[in-house]
Amino acid sequence: MKIVILDGYSVTQTDLSWDALTALPDVQVQVYDRTRPDQTVERCAGAEAVLTNKVAFPAEVIEALPALRCIGVLATGYNVVDLKAASARGIVVTNIPAYSTDSVAQLVFAHLLNVTTSVAHYAAANRQLSADRPSCWSVSPDFFWADTPLTELSGKTFGIYGLGNIGSAVARIALAFGMRVLAVTSRQPEALPVGVESVEWERLLEESDVLSLHCPLTPTTCGMINKESLARMRPTAILVNTGRGPLVDESAVAEALAANRLAAYCADVLSVEPPSSANPLLTAPRCYLTPHIAWATREARQRLIAIAVQNVAAFAGGHPVHVVNR
Repeated sequence: MKIVILDGYSVTQTDLSWDALTALPDVQVQVYDRTRPDQTVERCAGAEAVLTNKVAFPAEVIEALPALRCIGVLATGYNVVDLKAASARGIVVTNIPAYSTDSVAQLVFAHLLNVTTSVAHYAAANRQLSADRPSCWSVSPDFFWADTPLTELSGKTFGIYGLGNIGSAVARIALAFGMRVLAVTSRQPEALPVGVESVEWERLLEESDVLSLHCPLTPTTCGMINKESLARMRPTAILVNTGRGPLVDESAVAEALAANRLAAYCADVLSVEPPSSANPLLTAPRCYLTPHIAWATREARQRLIAIAVQNVAAFAGGHPVHVVNR
């Protein structure tokens, strides 16, 4: 079976490999670090299985690949594939579920602790750059030195939109910090984790000191954070987005930050990635952006590769798993 990986570098980077895939019996694997849209059809010609992270498979690409039988998305979200077109051709589409849960939850709190405790700021301020440029602490008239507000999380309200694998992991950490946890979720009350209260969207906006988004990008959730929803939030609230960039209206968030109607915005995702220099969030005050790294710990990427190999082996054996277009 011929297998093509179109954007393999994002997964392996410089510390992992696709050796476990190439070790499968009767496979021929071609790996490309990156693939432009105009290269997709040529590179996938004759392939029975393709693995892609962000390289898109719209209907016209799928129709141009008559040998294709399986599209493996190297991520949990699979909006890069036209599922209707794939299903019409009998092509199996698989994803990689739950591989990055703990890593994403970890970054949520890395962002939150950065905002509330400013550890990076204080560590930098305490460096002595030279004899005539001492650390701020060294010249303090007191036994401590602080120039930013410091906030305790215990007792604050943590709001979560979407209580799937990642949302549930975030809830557990928030509870461990002593926070009150509210969630918008389709889960029944008896299925909620202990300590989590299910609420309506409007109440989540109004009561959350921290609001974290953990839902898929759908026509309903696209732009769910906008001028109207921001107006319902507390001006002291912190908004966290490690889900999908288009969940928020980025201009509206930038305006709220500039007008001090939002305390901070922390995000690992943007509507267009890499971002245009014109993206208003790049220059907005109290906006903390990381370059889509929540999923990319070595441990998470190892799990991703292991599940991808499992998906390919199961498909080759006639019993595909993690299929998203049944």
